[in-house]
Amino acid sequence: MTIRLLPESVINRIAAGEVIERPASVVKELVENAIDAGARSIEVTLEESGRRLIRVADDGRGMTREELPLALARHATSKLTGDGDLWSIATLGFRGEALPSIASVGRLTIASRAAGAGNAWTIDAAGGAPGACSPTARPQGTTVTVADLFYATPARLKFLKAPRTESGHVADAVGRLAMCHPAVAFALTDDGRSALQDGPHDDGPAGRLARLALVMGRAFAENALPIDAEREDLRLTGYAALPTLNRASAQHQYLFVNGRPVRDRLLMGAVRAAYADFLHRGRHPMAALFLELPPDRVDVNVHPTKAEVRFRDGALVRGLIVSALKRALAAAGHHAATTVAEDALAALRPHSGGGRASAGADGDYGPAPPSRAPHLAEAQARYHAPLDGPLDAPSARVDAAPSAESGDATGPTHPLGVARGQVHGTYVVAQTKDGIVIVDQHAAHERIVYERMKAALADAGIQRQILLIPEVVELDDKAVAKLEARAAELADLGLVLERFGAGAVVVREVPALIGNGDTQGLVRDLADELAEWDESSTLRQRLADVCSTLACHGSVRAGRRLNADEMNALLRQMEATPHAGQCNHGRPTYVELKLADIERLFGRR
Repeated sequence: MTIRLLPESVINRIAAGEVIERPASVVKELVENAIDAGARSIEVTLEESGRRLIRVADDGRGMTREELPLALARHATSKLTGDGDLWSIATLGFRGEALPSIASVGRLTIASRAAGAGNAWTIDAAGGAPGACSPTARPQGTTVTVADLFYATPARLKFLKAPRTESGHVADAVGRLAMCHPAVAFALTDDGRSALQDGPHDDGPAGRLARLALVMGRAFAENALPIDAEREDLRLTGYAALPTLNRASAQHQYLFVNGRPVRDRLLMGAVRAAYADFLHRGRHPMAALFLELPPDRVDVNVHPTKAEVRFRDGALVRGLIVSALKRALAAAGHHAATTVAEDALAALRPHSGGGRASAGADGDYGPAPPSRAPHLAEAQARYHAPLDGPLDAPSARVDAAPSAESGDATGPTHPLGVARGQVHGTYVVAQTKDGIVIVDQHAAHERIVYERMKAALADAGIQRQILLIPEVVELDDKAVAKLEARAAELADLGLVLERFGAGAVVVREVPALIGNGDTQGLVRDLADELAEWDESSTLRQRLADVCSTLACHGSVRAGRRLNADEMNALLRQMEATPHAGQCNHGRPTYVELKLADIERLFGRR
């Protein structure tokens, strides 16, 4: 076949396919242009989720009559220097593709008035062909209107999702840009309904947190840890949530590089690594992190959508993020997210159709189910029912826990209070100065043992305890081979074992910290984990997983009765242990209920 040049209209539609995927792509490009133009207020209006109409109006610098036709020419931009230096990009846009790409797939109208101009000018373009400029009326700034998106490429319309889905993508795009530009006022309206409305905030931390609360929710703002770290000429700021405020997906991790929202695997991997000690597989932290670095140390010209970046020194960036997040988590001490108590209270309240939304199956918050505690409703019904016979109330055993540490019953001074009892052999109930704390004894002790093991390994090594009677654990031959191959590494972690004939290993020493733990279960779980890991991974590389498994099987088990001194010792150890607010799997170790909240449950407030 003869090689020939494609028509300009076809070239434009092909190029548009890389930039304009859906209505959210249009909104993102237009809002970025408004921010680059110095806008302090941006209004986005949608009709039919953007299919019928998208309008973005700003109060930025605007364009002159001469600039309007150039704005619709491909690769025409005011954002690069004369020599086109792609390593000194200080704006969100720079490729000069957005407006001509939009004009090639929709009906585009631009009305703009430059600063100091006597009047505004407007220009139309349909299917990529611009018309003539004509005068119009509007204040300083620019309004871009896109009607009948993808009318020139109807095949693309078939790939759009349901209106609600497309609206969600637009809201996400606007929200991300709003998060990194708190000084700009944003408004998003979809078919007459306000989806986002927020005035300008100060550029400082308080203003940023207020904007983050609008997009990520009040719970995030209440449980966010401030991040501020520097290394060489890199600076990382932002907020990260306590581990107990987590989600089932990474959609609530917002990452920004030089004011640009990005989706970068290196950055997301660094966040995951920082939380590896606290969250189980399938759970993800909430975070909004802002990385600032010299433009020549990052390449933003990777993809037409500008959502991907490449760093000149990825290891430096990763190390900064991991260390900054770990320091913030360590400074949080034993605290757990406030949502833990809120969810507990929501579960106890009779549902009335209002109040706080409940956590759904995916960890996000949505409408609460009809009843979060049916057993309470049943108990209430039985209580109010007429008596058919003599009153016969079954006794419920609660182990009282008076101790010399208790002091004044109304004023314990310890953060986690003083133990008052143990229920069901699993939960320690403590009284604080202004409420009560309920502790999951196994989860709490698991975290304590885990942190001690890490500290011991980093110091002088984990102390080992010789078993008086070595324990034989039966396994399949493949599992035995896996354990035997890692025997030397396991010994460094305090677990000494060796092959014991066919299909078994014998355990001779265990880490002293786990004491008389569940040796059988420990060895079987380790064998299962080794089967899933890469052969090249050393146990030092998977240290968190191994120590977590060791700690789990060496902790106080659910069902074990504790006396008063043991319960109070557990509470004091939690207060002195970093990250004691959550176990190694990300679950909360305790729930704190304030007296005022308890009084509301009983209608006393």
